[in-house]
Amino acid sequence: MKKVLLIFSVVVLGIFTAYYFLSEVKNNQLQSDMASKIIRFHVIANSDSESDQALKLKVRDRVLEYMAPKLKSSKDVEESKKILEQNNGEILKIASSEISREGYSYKVEGTLSKVNFPIKTYGNITLPQGQYEAYRIIIGSGQGQNWWCVMFPPLCFVDITKGQVSYAETENDMKKVLTPEEYKMVDNTLMGSNKKKNIKLKLKILEVLKNMKEKNN
Repeated sequence: MKKVLLIFSVVVLGIFTAYYFLSEVKNNQLQSDMASKIIRFHVIANSDSESDQALKLKVRDRVLEYMAPKLKSSKDVEESKKILEQNNGEILKIASSEISREGYSYKVEGTLSKVNFPIKTYGNITLPQGQYEAYRIIIGSGQGQNWWCVMFPPLCFVDITKGQVSYAETENDMKKVLTPEEYKMVDNTLMGSNKKKNIKLKLKILEVLKNMKEKNN
């Protein structure tokens, strides 16, 4: 009987483990698919000094002001990438001009590339960690904290027009490019329930292991 129970426990544990593994694989694929439809925008300050952080925000404002009408009507991520590449030179001129106007001589770089990022929250949107396409403006040595948002879909421009993140507008814009399942992944109003499900599954696996141990003693 003990042998039968042991085999049964191993089978149950295998099922739970496989389910959890497949869930993780699915989540990773979802993250990758979702990330391929998004362009992040980062402005990285020279340092964390109060003046350098203030300069970062001034550069951000000028760049977003220039790019807002160009990206607002973009249909997809590829079109947005082309627009950014075509305007990179002008963006750097605008950033350099703002830096000089504020009395600094920092160099400035603009790059569009895939970068690994940690988990980040923007209003009601939380992007999981992973690799994303990102347009990054690096001021000076680029050793300071960065400001970020989502450039496509054009969530950044909600800040420019309203001074704050509009939950309804970010939700609407994200849903235009993401599938319902992908949006569910980044909607942080749902993350609590998803996290609880993962915790329950992990606890169930631990419970099965514990029962196996007790039955074999």
